[in-house]
Amino acid sequence: MTKTETKERIRNITGDEKSILKYIFFKQPSSKKNYTGLKNAAENFIRHLMNALYPFHLGRYEKGISVERKSLREIRLAKISLRHSLGYVCGKGSAENLANAFFSKLPCLKALIETDIQAAYEGDPAAKSIDEVILTYPAFLAITAYRFAHEIYMLKVPLLPRLITEYAHSLTGIDIHPGAMIGGYFFIDHGTGIVIGETTVIGEHVKLYQQVTLGAKSFELGPDGKAVKGIKRHPEIGDYVVIYAGATILGGNTHIGHHCVIGGNVWLTHSVEPYNTVTVQICENKTDGMKEPFQE
Repeated sequence: MTKTETKERIRNITGDEKSILKYIFFKQPSSKKNYTGLKNAAENFIRHLMNALYPFHLGRYEKGISVERKSLREIRLAKISLRHSLGYVCGKGSAENLANAFFSKLPCLKALIETDIQAAYEGDPAAKSIDEVILTYPAFLAITAYRFAHEIYMLKVPLLPRLITEYAHSLTGIDIHPGAMIGGYFFIDHGTGIVIGETTVIGEHVKLYQQVTLGAKSFELGPDGKAVKGIKRHPEIGDYVVIYAGATILGGNTHIGHHCVIGGNVWLTHSVEPYNTVTVQICENKTDGMKEPFQE
């Protein structure tokens, strides 16, 4: 609807409703596209695809329907939801090809997600079974949604990958940007409050605890004073690294070497060589109670 058409319709409305509509359409930043329904389509895509990949655990129980038939139906519904979502952000002409490109990668994605499940089961003594990981661990949803979103992100699709990871974020408290590069056997224990930034690179067999931030140290500004986009801002984490609760690691030039252990509440803005442990050391000066990283 054009602004002229909107004004014409508003002329036929009187009273408080008219002032409300004027505020909505003319006083607020408006989009050139209509995204109504996009969030629902993106969320349906995640639900249907997870139901399809794990039909013994997720979705509704339906008497008389085999798991194979249920999984096939959920795959079809996931494809419909993905095409619908892609139509909003890329246009209907590209939606079919992009959806096919995503689903061609599904076997590899499933294999990668299985490594994450295995890492959770083997890395947490509280996990009594694989079933428990799939059904109860918030990290399973957050990481799986990230895996879907990252594959779509790699297809250069705008907006949709963020909608997918933010849906999982809203349910789990785990914030993973779809642009992050994360290797297999990734495990997040507990998970609440974790933040993983867009240009973060994480190796294989990495374990994070709650409240860990892998973030940007500062933002480079352009001539217009606005943050420069598309540059490396977040750290790189090597293979077999463990990062304990509350640790903050910042900066695009910060590299944590393989087999390192980063202790709880550590604040790091510099690189750490492989096979090191970094903990918080209390300073001798009791008046200020300062804490600083201590590398063993």
